[in-house]
Amino acid sequence: MKRFLLIIISFCVLQGVFAQKELLQSGPMLGYSEMLEVAIWVQLNNEADVKISYWPVNTPEVKHYSNTVKTNKKSAFTALLVADTIEPGINYEYRLLVNNTVIDLPYQTTFQSQKIWKWRTEPPDFSFVMGSGTYINEKKYDRPGKGYGDGYQIFNSMLKLKPDFMIWLGDNIYLREPDWNSKTGIFHRYTHTRSLPEMQAFLASTHNYAILDDHDFGPNDSDRGFWNRNQTMDAFELFWANPSYGVGDIKGAITSFQWADADFFLLDNRSFRSPNRRKTGERTQLGEDQIQWLFDNLTSSYGTFKFVVLGGQFLSTSPTYESYSNYGFDKERQRIIDFIYEENIQNVVFLTGDVHFSEISVLRTEGEPVIWDITSSPLNSGVNIYADEKDNKLRIPESVIMERNFAELSLTGPVDNRVINVNYYDSDGELIWSYKINREKAPEKQ
Repeated sequence: MKRFLLIIISFCVLQGVFAQKELLQSGPMLGYSEMLEVAIWVQLNNEADVKISYWPVNTPEVKHYSNTVKTNKKSAFTALLVADTIEPGINYEYRLLVNNTVIDLPYQTTFQSQKIWKWRTEPPDFSFVMGSGTYINEKKYDRPGKGYGDGYQIFNSMLKLKPDFMIWLGDNIYLREPDWNSKTGIFHRYTHTRSLPEMQAFLASTHNYAILDDHDFGPNDSDRGFWNRNQTMDAFELFWANPSYGVGDIKGAITSFQWADADFFLLDNRSFRSPNRRKTGERTQLGEDQIQWLFDNLTSSYGTFKFVVLGGQFLSTSPTYESYSNYGFDKERQRIIDFIYEENIQNVVFLTGDVHFSEISVLRTEGEPVIWDITSSPLNSGVNIYADEKDNKLRIPESVIMERNFAELSLTGPVDNRVINVNYYDSDGELIWSYKINREKAPEKQ
């Protein structure tokens, strides 16, 4: 009789565990990492209490817990969990708990806090991956014909490199015609994309930062006039775990973070953007307030490299596709370049996507700081087969890649000789092309 009761109890416990695991829709996904705080995102498919437990690697007896969030339909059953009892420079293991039941996952769940190193050591080496253009096919809502997305193994290929973090360069979900005009549609697209099985292990152990572009903001080439921009912005905030969603009084998909000796400025090129085809009025992608915020931060930054993250290409001189030189935005592009020159700001690197091919551009003007633009696109959406026809006078010719790819950037060496190693990989993780960018000291202005 006792044995029978134990069997019944064990069966009930197992049923409870399975029931809680079935509530997990997608994630967990690591968000921002700071020295004393890390964010972890998760999505369920119904109401439940969710939290994480975490501990320094190999010391499970030192257990901490995040805040508890009760998920609800209004927020697409998403939850932002914050680990706020951590110390700098430590790797942690964590477990997801749904209704106080531990959810065992078949892959590694670890996060890291950033190291405290200033006035102590040389900056730590680190690496990150980046790319734009994530399209997960859904036949009933896609255009007829062959699916636009493919090569989902690219997320496992990125995972194998064990980067410290990922920067999603926009077009992260590809809103479709049934999606962008309703909250239901927008939530559906985010949920469908984020639930891709091949993505889960990567999200669970790699910190993630994101910008948006037109296909996250609304229809193709959408701009500040898109009527439902508030709902797409709300969804962006619900499904990512950036350090902020706006800076100061400026609202939008704008934020900033530091990693070791590098500063990252993530910009929003849609919320303030003039319509591409409008012939009158000012021509701006970023809006005056965001431009001044960028100028202030580039000026005050002590980062060895200053990374400016933007949806479309910045340096390209080609007046085609999503280039800053296109649609009459070239004056704003030149204004930003002139500011970097006038303020003598060193080692500015733009990280860009959107155009469905990859390349590196460099602007070298005698007596002025060198400016770089590293483009990585697409991850697994369609490829632009006409890239070679672009009249970009600043491209490094051998850098053009016309296949699905992602870029890995690693910063290595002492601060005075810091180097960016750029590696491009295909969907299967095979190396395509490599390049090295050395820290440069711009000449002193007279």
